[in-house]
Amino acid sequence: MSKNWAYLMLSGSALFWSGNFVLGRAIATDIEPITLAYWRWLIALCLFLPFGLKYVYEEWLIIRTHLRYLLLMSVLGVSGFNTFVYLGLQETTATNALLINSFIPILIILLSRIKPGVPINRLKMLGIMVSSIGVVTLVVQGRWTNLLTLSFNRGDLWILGAALVWAVYSIGLRWRPLGLSSQAFLLITMIIGLIILAPFYWLNPFDEAPLVLNISNSLAIFYVAAFASVGAFLLWNQGVRLVGAATAGQFIHLMPVLGTLMAIVLLEEQLYGFHLIGAVAIAAGILLSLKSNSTDY
Repeated sequence: MSKNWAYLMLSGSALFWSGNFVLGRAIATDIEPITLAYWRWLIALCLFLPFGLKYVYEEWLIIRTHLRYLLLMSVLGVSGFNTFVYLGLQETTATNALLINSFIPILIILLSRIKPGVPINRLKMLGIMVSSIGVVTLVVQGRWTNLLTLSFNRGDLWILGAALVWAVYSIGLRWRPLGLSSQAFLLITMIIGLIILAPFYWLNPFDEAPLVLNISNSLAIFYVAAFASVGAFLLWNQGVRLVGAATAGQFIHLMPVLGTLMAIVLLEEQLYGFHLIGAVAIAAGILLSLKSNSTDY
């Protein structure tokens, strides 16, 4: 499969996750974070089970042999990342969340350096810097003095934790066992991750309010289950496998652009000049990174 297909997959996952952030902010007062994470993955499991069960059955020996690895990836990718994001969006602003989330590609590069002898390509680093400037331009709305007024709270720490978790998860995909398909990997991590989330939902240590189902809440949960969970994870995992975590990480920078476009279309927010400047910078940064011929990690 060509790299162009990998780039398309990674762009698709960024699109689906952008919708996850928009919905997460929109329903933050309607659905509690642990509740949203639990029902998201439960419905995703129900949707994907008929398609992935045969792969788990056929590859059970590989799964059993690498159960510790799969447990770690389940904690990071299923139980951890989005739960942290939903917890963070309860207490922080969208500006802070997007700014912190933009550090994921940098975290991937820095954590990848833990492996001795791994170089950081200068062109790739330049691409990260240019994309980051574009992200910051978006979140400060073209006014760099707004950085002086940023304050950080507990919600920011949850988002920072989510960024770190996702960086580790993306790097960890390079150790996915040979012979383990994307379908089996996703389904088994869903099952394990949901088992981990279940006590937090049913015992309710955070004293969350009960879920109130209505049309808007039901549609939101279905979206994050079908698209931001099943669709995005399949696309991301396969894309990372093809091009590496560091290159794939650059597509995280598409999320502020895509999220802004969604907000304009769905929430009728206005398009400003800084949106265009930020989008151009992000696109330029991604192109610079993709031109790099270095090993990603």
